[in-house]
Amino acid sequence: MTNPRTLFAKIWDAHRVADMAAGAGLIAIDRVFLHERTGASALKSMAAAGRLVRDPARVFAVMDHIVDTRIGRGDQTLMQGGQAFITETREAALAAGITLFDVTDPDQGITHVISPELGIVLPGLTLVAPDSHTCTQGALGALAWGIGSSEAEHAMATGVLRLARPKTMRVTFTGELSAGVTPKDMALALLATHGAGGGSGFVVEFAGGAVQALDIEGRMTLCNMATEFAAMTAIIAPDAKTYDYLAGRRYAPADFSAAYWQKLHSDEGATFDREIVIDASAIAPMVTWGTSPEHSIAVTGTVPQGPARAHDYIGLAAGTPILGTPIDAAFLGSCTNSRLSDLRRAAALIKGRRISPAIRKALVVPGSSAVKRAAEAEGLDKIFTDAGFEWRMSGCSLCFYAGGEGFEPGSRTISSTNRNFEGRQGPGIRTHIASPETVVASAIAGAIADPREYAR
Repeated sequence: MTNPRTLFAKIWDAHRVADMAAGAGLIAIDRVFLHERTGASALKSMAAAGRLVRDPARVFAVMDHIVDTRIGRGDQTLMQGGQAFITETREAALAAGITLFDVTDPDQGITHVISPELGIVLPGLTLVAPDSHTCTQGALGALAWGIGSSEAEHAMATGVLRLARPKTMRVTFTGELSAGVTPKDMALALLATHGAGGGSGFVVEFAGGAVQALDIEGRMTLCNMATEFAAMTAIIAPDAKTYDYLAGRRYAPADFSAAYWQKLHSDEGATFDREIVIDASAIAPMVTWGTSPEHSIAVTGTVPQGPARAHDYIGLAAGTPILGTPIDAAFLGSCTNSRLSDLRRAAALIKGRRISPAIRKALVVPGSSAVKRAAEAEGLDKIFTDAGFEWRMSGCSLCFYAGGEGFEPGSRTISSTNRNFEGRQGPGIRTHIASPETVVASAIAGAIADPREYAR
C-alpha cells in the first residue's frame, strides 16, 4: 500500500519532470497568465532573444492592473505613461499568438477573477502568473503561485520551472461561522493570531468543516490572502461544489468523473510539516488597524500595542476602540472581494440606505466585465448608486496606487482589498481592510461599523 500523500504532494509528483539539487524539482507548468504591468516586458524580452512561446494555447494575458475603471474607458490611463503598458502588451500578445482579454473584451477582468470564471484554472493543474495573489486560484484545487517576469519567460519558452519544494501546512477551521462573519474575516483572524510571516516557506492547505461549507468564491477570498500570510501558495481540495462551479465553463472539460479528479485530496493519515486549528465559531467581523494585515482585530475590539510607526501612520493609539473611527472613503473591489457573491451581500446590506455625508469618495469596482454585467442584470448597480457609491468598470483600480488614481491625500478609507501598507492606496492614505459587509456598513455610518448592526 502506498504512503498517504497530501494534495500538494500528488500535484507535485504528477508535474515533476526531474529532481534537482537541494530538494528542488523541475515542474511542468500547465498555464501561464500575464497582465499588462509585466506582460509586455516578458514577451518582448523573449522575442528579442529569439525565443518563441512553446505552447501559445496555454498562455493568457489580460489588461487589469492599470487599466482605467471609469465608465467609457479606452487605452488611456490616469498613470503617467500607463497607456504604453497597454499598447505594448497588446502588440506583444498578438505577435506571440497567445489569448488576450483586451480592454474592451467582454471577458476582461482581474486575472484571478476571470481565470476561474472561464475555467482556465482547473483542479490538479499548475498555474503561474507574475502576481503575488495568484494563490487565489488554489481555491479550485490547483497549484497556483506568483512568479517574476523572468520566470514567466522561462515558463512560456520551456513549459517548466525550477521550484524549491515548499513545506506543507494544514490550517483547519472547525465549527461554523456566525452570522455576519465571512471568509475575509477568517483570513484576517489567521493573520492576527499567527502573524504575517506565519506561512513563510509553506504551501497551505485550508481544510475543515467551515472551509467545506464555503462556496467557491468564498474559498477564493480565503486563499487570496495566503500571500499576506507569506505562504508560497494556498490550496483547497476540490469537491462537488468545485466541479459544479466549473461545469460548462469555456476552458473546462465536459466531464470531471475520471478517477484522476476524484483522487485530488489529501489522503487520510497524510502528514503535514505544521498544523494549525482555528475555531471558526469564535471569529467575529474583523478590521485592520495598522500597516500590516496582521494588525487585525475584531470590529468590537480595541487597538493593541504595536509598532510605533504603525500607530503613528494610522493615527490610532493603543487602547482606542476601533468601532466608530471616522472614515473619509470606501472602496469595494479587488481580487479579494469583487465577485458577484461579494456584491450581492454588500448590496443586500445597503439597499434602501445612503452613505454618510462624511464619505468623500465611495467606489464599487466589479472584478470582471462578466461580474459587472451580471450585477447590472440584477439591479445591484442601481442599489449602489442610489446609496451614493460610484459604479465602475472592472479592474484592479484602487487596490493599489499604480493606476494613477487615488483618494484625497491623508484620507482614511475602509477597503475590501488585501493590503493596508503605508501608501498602498495613495500618498498618506490610511487603509483599514475588512469584508464587503463591513465596508458598506462603515460607509453608511461614516465610521468603522459592525455589519451585524445593519443586517436585516
